[in-house]
Amino acid sequence: MALTEVYWDHHIPLPKLSPVQAKVTVAVVALLCFINSYDGEFVFDDSEAIINNKDLKPATPLSNIWRNDFWGTNLSSNSSHKSYRPLTVLTFRLNYLIAGGLHPVGFHVLNIILHAVISVLMIDVFAILIGGLDYDEKGWILNHAPKTSLLAAILFAAHPVHTESVAGVVGRADLLCALFFQLSFLTYCKAFNKGCDRDETFSVYWVVVSLMLCAAAMLCKEQGITVLGVNAAFDVLLICNVNVYELGHRLLFRKNPPDIREVLRMGLLKRLGLMSLGGLSMFYARWRIMGTGPPAFTEVDNPASFEENIFIRIVNYNYYYSLNAWLLLCPWWLCFDWSMGCVPLIKSATDWRVVWLLLLWSVLIGLINQALCSPDSQRRRTLTLGLVLLVVPFLPACNIFFRVGFVIAERVLYLSSAGYCLLLAYSIGHCSHRWIKYKKLTCVMLLALLSMHVVRCALRSHQWRSEQSLFSSALSVCPLNAKVHYNVGKNLADGGNTSAAVKYYREAVRLHPNYVHAMNNLGNILKEKNELTEAEELLSKAVSVQPDFAAAWMNLGIVQNSLRKFEAAEQSYWNAIRYRRKYPDCYYNLGRLYADLNRHVDALNAWRNATMLKPDHSLAWNNMVILLDNTGNLGQAELIGREALKLLPNDHTIMFSLANVLGKLQKYKESESFFLHALRINPKAASCHGNLAVLYHRWGKLELAKKHYELSLKLDPEAPGTRDNYNMLRRKLDQLKHSAP
Repeated sequence: MALTEVYWDHHIPLPKLSPVQAKVTVAVVALLCFINSYDGEFVFDDSEAIINNKDLKPATPLSNIWRNDFWGTNLSSNSSHKSYRPLTVLTFRLNYLIAGGLHPVGFHVLNIILHAVISVLMIDVFAILIGGLDYDEKGWILNHAPKTSLLAAILFAAHPVHTESVAGVVGRADLLCALFFQLSFLTYCKAFNKGCDRDETFSVYWVVVSLMLCAAAMLCKEQGITVLGVNAAFDVLLICNVNVYELGHRLLFRKNPPDIREVLRMGLLKRLGLMSLGGLSMFYARWRIMGTGPPAFTEVDNPASFEENIFIRIVNYNYYYSLNAWLLLCPWWLCFDWSMGCVPLIKSATDWRVVWLLLLWSVLIGLINQALCSPDSQRRRTLTLGLVLLVVPFLPACNIFFRVGFVIAERVLYLSSAGYCLLLAYSIGHCSHRWIKYKKLTCVMLLALLSMHVVRCALRSHQWRSEQSLFSSALSVCPLNAKVHYNVGKNLADGGNTSAAVKYYREAVRLHPNYVHAMNNLGNILKEKNELTEAEELLSKAVSVQPDFAAAWMNLGIVQNSLRKFEAAEQSYWNAIRYRRKYPDCYYNLGRLYADLNRHVDALNAWRNATMLKPDHSLAWNNMVILLDNTGNLGQAELIGREALKLLPNDHTIMFSLANVLGKLQKYKESESFFLHALRINPKAASCHGNLAVLYHRWGKLELAKKHYELSLKLDPEAPGTRDNYNMLRRKLDQLKHSAP
């Protein structure tokens, strides 16, 4: 296992620390980089994975997390993303239970702690990969490369590309996957601790435990399965000390056939067989869970994968790899989303960007050459295992085995960055060894690099604190990304600044003319601004591009209703319901259309459907009470109102409508009770004061009527009818005063 001291290690420009000091240092660096994200909001994908995910709620059966995907959608559904991460969702649920609700601080703090723990464990991982596997009498790992492993761990702890995984709550999947990945690797190493089982070359028990931890990593994120590849490479290269280049050369030219008896005696085939069996079992289980079908992605998610020309497709894939490598080398230009035109496709070999993928492969071939052919065994081992740790965890995201749903995703580099940090630490050590006279310069450059990384982490994690800062930061990085403009516009619209949002929605549609969600949201804003003709055009185009876009059909129906195109509006509503059968808001709007057309029975049926699908649909309940009241069906209106209040006991609008009905039924005392209850909930409701005054007026409680008329007029001087009723009451009071003896 080559347990000699690593010759370049003492040249690393870092102090030699004790194991405890080294781990504390790495933990402090990790916390320092990302601590300012602890009180951030839920941002971007957090809304779907956390806020809108019913699997986090205590009322949802715990068994649901084993049947649903990461976003709370049933895995059998066609709309499922097929991302099966039940252990990650379980930690979200625990966060929810501990905090007593959706309070983001607890979610963020746990992410930061996980990153610190992972960074500390990286010291042991790097120590084994660089200096070999060795244990002391107590079973603790001996570090033969203390400075190099410390430097690599610090570089990992402070790498800015990790910000998405740490500062974004959904990055929990990457963090937990990395944690179990490390534990799986370290327990696999434990199998070779002679103190555990002196009669065997390795412990089957620890190999099985490693496989179980690999399964746990896979239940946090699919990438976890790649630890088996790292374990296998570690076994071949470090445990069995196989020289891959020499072995390949002998097999290829059939000269001096290698003696594999020693390797067989060490149990390599048995271990590889166990890992293969475990890996295949996990793959089969995952395939069955997915419903034996991959997730469906669209061209905007990953345009290169839809390119028919295989040469162009391969060129673009390799360009994506070069961009990922650039993010590791220079993590200054970071973006929450790299799709929708952010990275334009390379269409021909004459595109100047081809230079980047040629440069990438030149560097990789150079590293592979050194890893295989260098006469220095320590260099061969370090470079080979560094490349394995860089490449193997990235394989699920490389589009080779299956299509992925993104162009570039910074979060998938979380594990691969460990391989990069190992290679960078080796390079710094090698340069320090070769150029001893420039030691001070090397020290200054290293300090500058670490300082820039820490500052960049702090700046980037601050941008992840809110959606406004996150989305705005992407405008300068990916100005051609329609999704960036869409998200900036949506954030502005959610904040009430619809005028500013229009500009960004229009730019999103300009950059991506078939961006249906941008057209839908822009159409909604124009509808509110009463620019109905353009709104109709946008929404009509949206449903023509995506005929099953139920929300756009409903919004189109609302616009057509406003334009008095009643037949077209009715058809649009029914199209929306056809594509989304459980659509209470659409039934509500359909009921409003029928009410406008005086089709009262149809309106009541539509609103009843809305309340059946969504029992707390306040507007549908209230409209039923009002319609029955207006059509003289006071008894039925009372029944509906009472039924609604059983489900919504604190809804002041329904109380108000029911109080009006009871007043007309001359149930004055009960009507008064509902009016007063509604006013306790919403004391500034002018209409409620006004109608209560009318009730008192009819009831003969004139002083109380006068009081509430005055309160109503104070809150709303223009309240329709209230001024006339008040004047009528004053005349009556004057008459009573003059007629008194």
